[in-house]
Amino acid sequence: MRKIDIGNVGLMCSEISLGCMRMAGHTTAEIAQLVDTAINCGINFFDHADIYGRAVGPGESERIFAQAVKELGIKRDALVLQSKCGIVPGVMYDFSKEHILTSVESSLKRLNTDYLDILLLHRPDTLMDIDEVAEAFKTLYDTQKVRYFGVSNHNALQMQLVAQAVPGKIVANQLQLSLTNTSMIDCGLNVNRTEDAAINRDDSILEYCRLNKITIQAWSPFQSSKIKGVFLNHAKYPKLNKEINELAQQKGVTDTAIAVAWILRHPANIQVIVGTTNKERLAQMTKATNTMLTREEWYKLYCAAGNVLP
Repeated sequence: MRKIDIGNVGLMCSEISLGCMRMAGHTTAEIAQLVDTAINCGINFFDHADIYGRAVGPGESERIFAQAVKELGIKRDALVLQSKCGIVPGVMYDFSKEHILTSVESSLKRLNTDYLDILLLHRPDTLMDIDEVAEAFKTLYDTQKVRYFGVSNHNALQMQLVAQAVPGKIVANQLQLSLTNTSMIDCGLNVNRTEDAAINRDDSILEYCRLNKITIQAWSPFQSSKIKGVFLNHAKYPKLNKEINELAQQKGVTDTAIAVAWILRHPANIQVIVGTTNKERLAQMTKATNTMLTREEWYKLYCAAGNVLP
Protein backbone atom coordinates (compact mmCIF):
# COMPACT_ATOMS: atom_id res chain seq x y z
CA MET A 1 0.00 0.00 0.00
CA ARG A 2 1.46 3.34 -1.05
CA LYS A 3 1.53 6.15 1.49
CA ILE A 4 0.67 9.79 0.88
CA ASP A 5 1.56 12.80 2.97
CA ILE A 6 -1.79 14.19 4.14
CA GLY A 7 -1.73 17.95 3.71
CA ASN A 8 2.01 17.86 3.03
CA VAL A 9 2.75 18.12 6.77
CA GLY A 10 4.60 14.85 7.25
CA LEU A 11 1.57 12.76 8.24
CA MET A 12 2.06 9.62 6.16
CA CYS A 13 -1.19 7.77 5.52
CA SER A 14 -2.46 4.95 3.37
CA GLU A 15 -3.98 5.96 0.03
CA ILE A 16 -7.08 4.02 0.99
CA SER A 17 -8.84 4.79 4.25
CA LEU A 18 -11.38 2.59 5.99
CA GLY A 19 -14.53 4.58 6.63
CA CYS A 20 -16.14 3.46 9.90
CA MET A 21 -19.68 4.73 9.30
CA ARG A 22 -21.31 1.29 9.08
CA MET A 23 -19.52 -0.45 11.95
CA ALA A 24 -22.37 0.03 14.42
CA GLY A 25 -24.60 -3.02 14.68
CA HIS A 26 -21.78 -5.46 14.01
CA THR A 27 -20.13 -7.56 16.70
CA THR A 28 -16.73 -6.67 18.09
CA ALA A 29 -15.37 -9.90 16.60
CA GLU A 30 -16.61 -8.94 13.12
CA ILE A 31 -15.09 -5.48 13.31
CA ALA A 32 -11.86 -6.89 14.71
CA GLN A 33 -11.58 -9.12 11.63
CA LEU A 34 -12.26 -6.14 9.38
CA VAL A 35 -9.67 -3.92 11.09
CA ASP A 36 -7.15 -6.76 11.08
CA THR A 37 -7.68 -7.18 7.33
CA ALA A 38 -7.23 -3.46 6.83
CA ILE A 39 -3.94 -3.43 8.76
CA ASN A 40 -2.66 -6.49 6.91
CA CYS A 41 -3.49 -4.80 3.59
CA GLY A 42 -1.50 -1.72 4.57
CA ILE A 43 -4.34 0.57 5.69
CA ASN A 44 -3.38 2.73 8.67
CA PHE A 45 -6.03 5.47 8.30
CA PHE A 46 -9.50 5.16 9.87
CA ASP A 47 -12.22 7.75 9.26
CA HIS A 48 -14.84 8.41 11.95
CA ALA A 49 -17.48 10.99 12.84
CA ASP A 50 -19.32 11.71 16.05
CA ILE A 51 -22.64 10.85 14.37
CA TYR A 52 -21.61 7.52 12.81
CA GLY A 53 -23.71 4.70 14.24
CA ARG A 54 -26.29 7.00 15.80
CA ALA A 55 -29.14 4.66 14.84
CA VAL A 56 -27.71 2.18 17.34
CA GLY A 57 -26.39 4.75 19.82
CA PRO A 58 -24.42 8.02 19.90
CA GLY A 59 -20.94 7.43 18.48
CA GLU A 60 -21.48 3.67 18.40
CA SER A 61 -19.13 3.18 15.43
CA GLU A 62 -16.28 4.85 17.32
CA ARG A 63 -16.95 2.73 20.40
CA ILE A 64 -17.01 -0.63 18.65
CA PHE A 65 -13.91 0.29 16.61
CA ALA A 66 -12.02 1.00 19.84
CA GLN A 67 -13.12 -2.34 21.29
CA ALA A 68 -11.86 -4.12 18.17
CA VAL A 69 -8.50 -2.30 18.30
CA LYS A 70 -8.12 -3.24 21.96
CA GLU A 71 -8.94 -6.86 21.23
CA LEU A 72 -6.35 -6.94 18.46
CA GLY A 73 -3.72 -5.28 20.65
CA ILE A 74 -2.88 -2.63 18.06
CA LYS A 75 -0.69 0.18 19.33
CA ARG A 76 -2.07 3.72 19.02
CA ASP A 77 0.91 5.01 17.06
CA ALA A 78 0.22 2.42 14.34
CA LEU A 79 -3.08 4.14 13.57
CA VAL A 80 -4.08 7.45 12.05
CA LEU A 81 -7.45 8.36 13.53
CA GLN A 82 -9.69 11.03 12.06
CA SER A 83 -13.09 12.12 13.30
CA LYS A 84 -15.59 14.80 12.35
CA CYS A 85 -18.02 17.04 14.20
CA GLY A 86 -20.56 19.78 13.53
CA ILE A 87 -23.73 17.92 12.51
CA VAL A 88 -26.68 17.75 14.88
CA PRO A 89 -28.73 15.25 12.84
CA GLY A 90 -32.02 16.58 11.54
CA VAL A 91 -31.67 19.77 13.59
CA MET A 92 -28.77 22.00 12.61
CA TYR A 93 -25.05 22.39 11.98
CA ASP A 94 -23.09 23.59 14.99
CA PHE A 95 -19.54 24.98 14.90
CA SER A 96 -19.84 26.65 18.30
CA LYS A 97 -16.85 26.35 20.60
CA GLU A 98 -18.90 24.37 23.11
CA HIS A 99 -20.11 21.87 20.54
CA ILE A 100 -16.68 21.32 19.00
CA LEU A 101 -14.99 20.77 22.36
CA THR A 102 -17.75 18.53 23.69
CA SER A 103 -17.82 16.48 20.51
CA VAL A 104 -14.07 15.91 20.53
CA GLU A 105 -14.03 14.93 24.21
CA SER A 106 -16.78 12.39 23.53
CA SER A 107 -14.99 10.98 20.50
CA LEU A 108 -11.73 10.64 22.42
CA LYS A 109 -13.52 8.74 25.16
CA ARG A 110 -15.29 6.41 22.74
CA LEU A 111 -12.12 5.81 20.70
CA ASN A 112 -10.13 5.18 23.88
CA THR A 113 -7.37 7.57 22.84
CA ASP A 114 -5.76 10.74 24.11
CA TYR A 115 -5.71 12.48 20.74
CA LEU A 116 -7.09 12.62 17.21
CA ASP A 117 -4.63 12.86 14.37
CA ILE A 118 -7.14 14.91 12.37
CA LEU A 119 -10.41 16.65 13.20
CA LEU A 120 -12.70 17.73 10.35
CA LEU A 121 -15.61 20.15 10.45
CA HIS A 122 -18.28 17.96 8.91
CA ARG A 123 -20.66 20.26 6.96
CA PRO A 124 -20.51 24.05 6.54
CA ASP A 125 -22.27 25.96 9.32
CA THR A 126 -23.45 29.29 7.91
CA LEU A 127 -23.81 30.62 11.48
CA MET A 128 -20.16 29.88 12.21
CA ASP A 129 -18.34 32.45 14.35
CA ILE A 130 -14.77 32.11 13.14
CA ASP A 131 -13.40 33.45 16.42
CA GLU A 132 -15.21 30.72 18.34
CA VAL A 133 -13.84 28.08 16.00
CA ALA A 134 -10.35 29.51 16.46
CA GLU A 135 -10.69 29.36 20.24
CA ALA A 136 -11.87 25.76 20.10
CA PHE A 137 -9.08 24.70 17.75
CA LYS A 138 -6.44 26.47 19.84
CA THR A 139 -7.65 24.71 22.97
CA LEU A 140 -7.59 21.32 21.26
CA TYR A 141 -4.18 21.94 19.73
CA ASP A 142 -2.56 23.37 22.85
CA THR A 143 -3.81 20.46 24.97
CA GLN A 144 -2.55 18.02 22.31
CA LYS A 145 -5.98 16.50 21.79
CA VAL A 146 -5.96 17.20 18.04
CA ARG A 147 -2.83 17.29 15.87
CA TYR A 148 -4.25 18.58 12.57
CA PHE A 149 -7.47 20.13 11.32
CA GLY A 150 -9.50 20.01 8.14
CA VAL A 151 -12.99 20.24 6.70
CA SER A 152 -15.56 18.16 4.89
CA ASN A 153 -17.87 19.27 2.07
CA HIS A 154 -16.54 22.86 2.04
CA ASN A 155 -15.84 24.98 -1.03
CA ALA A 156 -12.70 27.04 -1.58
CA LEU A 157 -13.88 30.30 -0.03
CA GLN A 158 -15.33 28.48 2.98
CA MET A 159 -11.96 26.80 3.41
CA GLN A 160 -10.19 30.14 3.30
CA LEU A 161 -12.48 31.36 6.06
CA VAL A 162 -11.89 28.28 8.24
CA ALA A 163 -8.15 28.50 7.56
CA GLN A 164 -8.06 31.65 9.70
CA ALA A 165 -8.92 29.48 12.71
CA VAL A 166 -6.55 26.59 12.08
CA PRO A 167 -3.24 26.20 13.92
CA GLY A 168 -0.88 25.53 11.02
CA LYS A 169 -2.96 24.77 7.94
CA ILE A 170 -5.99 22.86 6.69
CA VAL A 171 -4.72 19.41 5.77
CA ALA A 172 -7.79 17.79 4.19
CA ASN A 173 -11.20 18.33 2.65
CA GLN A 174 -13.51 15.34 2.46
CA LEU A 175 -15.62 15.53 -0.71
CA GLN A 176 -17.85 13.20 -2.69
CA LEU A 177 -16.07 11.88 -5.76
CA SER A 178 -16.69 8.83 -7.92
CA LEU A 179 -16.96 7.95 -11.58
CA THR A 180 -20.56 9.18 -11.49
CA ASN A 181 -19.99 12.23 -9.25
CA THR A 182 -17.38 14.30 -11.04
CA SER A 183 -18.53 17.91 -10.87
CA MET A 184 -15.16 19.09 -9.53
CA ILE A 185 -13.52 17.60 -12.65
CA ASP A 186 -16.25 18.44 -15.20
CA CYS A 187 -16.07 22.22 -14.85
CA GLY A 188 -12.32 22.22 -15.41
CA LEU A 189 -12.74 20.32 -18.66
CA ASN A 190 -15.51 22.60 -19.91
CA VAL A 191 -14.12 26.08 -19.32
CA ASN A 192 -15.70 28.83 -21.45
CA ARG A 193 -18.56 26.62 -22.59
CA THR A 194 -22.34 26.77 -22.10
CA GLU A 195 -23.05 23.12 -21.27
CA ASP A 196 -24.24 22.20 -17.76
CA ALA A 197 -20.89 20.49 -17.20
CA ALA A 198 -19.23 23.92 -17.30
CA ILE A 199 -21.09 25.09 -14.18
CA ASN A 200 -18.59 25.59 -11.38
CA ARG A 201 -20.57 24.05 -8.55
CA ASP A 202 -17.57 23.45 -6.31
CA ASP A 203 -15.72 26.79 -6.44
CA SER A 204 -12.79 25.18 -8.34
CA ILE A 205 -12.18 23.08 -5.25
CA LEU A 206 -9.98 20.55 -7.03
CA GLU A 207 -7.53 23.19 -8.23
CA TYR A 208 -7.68 25.08 -4.92
CA CYS A 209 -6.72 21.98 -2.95
CA ARG A 210 -3.90 21.15 -5.36
CA LEU A 211 -2.50 24.67 -5.21
CA ASN A 212 -2.59 24.67 -1.40
CA LYS A 213 -1.42 21.06 -0.96
CA ILE A 214 -4.65 20.08 0.78
CA THR A 215 -5.57 16.41 0.49
CA ILE A 216 -8.95 15.61 -1.00
CA GLN A 217 -10.53 12.61 0.69
CA ALA A 218 -13.03 11.01 -1.69
CA TRP A 219 -16.11 9.63 0.04
CA SER A 220 -18.70 7.29 -1.51
CA PRO A 221 -16.42 6.14 -4.37
CA PHE A 222 -19.08 3.73 -5.66
CA GLN A 223 -22.23 5.79 -5.15
CA SER A 224 -24.22 7.65 -7.77
CA SER A 225 -26.39 10.65 -7.01
CA LYS A 226 -28.78 9.59 -9.77
CA ILE A 227 -29.75 6.23 -8.27
CA LYS A 228 -30.22 4.65 -4.88
CA GLY A 229 -27.13 2.58 -4.32
CA VAL A 230 -23.92 1.95 -6.21
CA PHE A 231 -23.32 2.33 -9.92
CA LEU A 232 -21.42 -0.95 -10.14
CA ASN A 233 -23.50 -3.57 -11.98
CA HIS A 234 -26.45 -1.16 -12.10
CA ALA A 235 -28.70 -1.26 -15.16
CA LYS A 236 -28.58 2.53 -15.49
CA TYR A 237 -24.85 2.37 -16.32
CA PRO A 238 -24.40 -0.45 -18.85
CA LYS A 239 -21.58 1.21 -20.82
CA LEU A 240 -19.65 2.18 -17.72
CA ASN A 241 -19.91 -1.28 -16.20
CA LYS A 242 -18.88 -2.90 -19.47
CA GLU A 243 -15.69 -0.82 -19.52
CA ILE A 244 -15.03 -1.40 -15.82
CA ASN A 245 -15.51 -5.14 -16.09
CA GLU A 246 -13.28 -5.43 -19.17
CA LEU A 247 -10.50 -3.54 -17.42
CA ALA A 248 -10.96 -5.59 -14.26
CA GLN A 249 -10.58 -8.80 -16.24
CA GLN A 250 -7.52 -7.50 -18.09
CA LYS A 251 -5.80 -6.41 -14.88
CA GLY A 252 -6.88 -9.33 -12.71
CA VAL A 253 -8.79 -7.30 -10.14
CA THR A 254 -12.41 -6.62 -9.19
CA ASP A 255 -14.71 -3.88 -10.41
CA THR A 256 -14.36 -2.11 -7.05
CA ALA A 257 -10.58 -1.97 -7.50
CA ILE A 258 -10.99 -0.36 -10.92
CA ALA A 259 -13.41 2.26 -9.53
CA VAL A 260 -10.93 3.12 -6.76
CA ALA A 261 -7.95 3.04 -9.14
CA TRP A 262 -9.72 5.60 -11.34
CA ILE A 263 -9.72 8.08 -8.45
CA LEU A 264 -6.16 7.27 -7.40
CA ARG A 265 -4.93 7.84 -10.97
CA HIS A 266 -5.55 11.57 -10.63
CA PRO A 267 -2.32 13.47 -9.86
CA ALA A 268 -3.96 15.37 -6.99
CA ASN A 269 -2.91 12.53 -4.63
CA ILE A 270 -6.49 11.92 -3.57
CA GLN A 271 -7.17 9.60 -0.65
CA VAL A 272 -10.13 7.23 -1.10
CA ILE A 273 -12.42 6.38 1.80
CA VAL A 274 -14.14 3.02 1.47
CA GLY A 275 -16.96 2.19 3.85
CA THR A 276 -17.31 -1.56 3.46
CA THR A 277 -17.68 -3.89 6.44
CA ASN A 278 -16.91 -6.94 4.30
CA LYS A 279 -13.29 -7.96 4.86
CA GLU A 280 -13.00 -9.86 1.58
CA ARG A 281 -14.34 -6.90 -0.39
CA LEU A 282 -11.97 -4.59 1.46
CA ALA A 283 -8.98 -6.74 0.52
CA GLN A 284 -10.10 -6.65 -3.12
CA MET A 285 -10.42 -2.86 -3.07
CA THR A 286 -6.89 -2.36 -1.78
CA LYS A 287 -5.50 -3.94 -4.94
CA ALA A 288 -6.36 -0.63 -6.58
CA THR A 289 -3.13 0.85 -5.21
CA ASN A 290 -1.17 -1.46 -7.51
CA THR A 291 -3.52 -1.09 -10.47
CA MET A 292 -2.34 1.67 -12.78
CA LEU A 293 -4.70 3.03 -15.40
CA THR A 294 -3.31 4.64 -18.52
CA ARG A 295 -4.41 8.14 -19.48
CA GLU A 296 -6.55 6.66 -22.26
CA GLU A 297 -8.16 4.15 -19.90
CA TRP A 298 -8.94 6.91 -17.39
CA TYR A 299 -10.66 9.08 -19.99
CA LYS A 300 -12.47 6.08 -21.47
CA LEU A 301 -14.06 5.35 -18.10
CA TYR A 302 -14.87 9.03 -17.59
CA CYS A 303 -16.73 9.14 -20.90
CA ALA A 304 -18.41 5.78 -20.30
CA ALA A 305 -19.96 7.29 -17.18
CA GLY A 306 -21.89 9.67 -19.44
CA ASN A 307 -19.47 12.57 -19.73
CA VAL A 308 -18.68 14.16 -23.08
CA LEU A 309 -15.30 15.73 -23.82
CA PRO A 310 -15.71 19.17 -25.40
